[in-house]
Amino acid sequence: MIGVMERIAVIIPALNAAAGLQRTLERVQATDVLAIEPVVVDGGSSDPTPELARALGVTLVEAARGRGSQLAAGAAASDAPWLFFLHADTWLDDGWDRLIAGFVGDRNNADSAAVFRLRFDDEASGARRVEWFASRRSRWLGLPYGDQGLVIARTHYDRLGGFKPIPIMEDVDMVRRIGRRRLMTLPCDAVTSPARYRRMGYTPRMLRNLVCLASYYLGVPPRVIVKLYG
Repeated sequence: MIGVMERIAVIIPALNAAAGLQRTLERVQATDVLAIEPVVVDGGSSDPTPELARALGVTLVEAARGRGSQLAAGAAASDAPWLFFLHADTWLDDGWDRLIAGFVGDRNNADSAAVFRLRFDDEASGARRVEWFASRRSRWLGLPYGDQGLVIARTHYDRLGGFKPIPIMEDVDMVRRIGRRRLMTLPCDAVTSPARYRRMGYTPRMLRNLVCLASYYLGVPPRVIVKLYG
């Protein structure tokens, strides 16, 4: 187990994320076993996201819109030895910090990475179906998405080349480079906003995501896929 002085930069890409950002930040700052350094990377919000980040006293970075660019900029803005990439509309269930402490405190994990289980903040049956599929996709294919978070040592992140400045599929691109055998799923939920799924419906959104994933594997450029993603 690591001590309380272990530094972990929590990189949060944000775009018009004021509605959920405060809860996400308050959750990651409520720990007594990790030295958390939140970094909010704004991609040009038109809502009060930047003002909220400043009011909460966290590092604010401005970057070109797109999660790949924003994640890369956030990592570059900190020199913390560990990085935790987390979406702005995702909050962590109880015990997340001690699980991360155990992960980063194990020297065998210096060349590995960790994610969390996906759970939606919704009791709908469709949410359970998507969660079940995400669990199998992560376990069998080693393809967790960005809404499951990502904990990785900076040295390993740098060796892999970091996040690419692409508008979509930056999470899939990264975990493919990490490799399925070097990905661990921590036994704790990353609870994510269901807003995007509710707008389209859980099954249609899941199918669209699968089309985007297949397109990526077929070599369709991310700039084209992002238009399909919606």
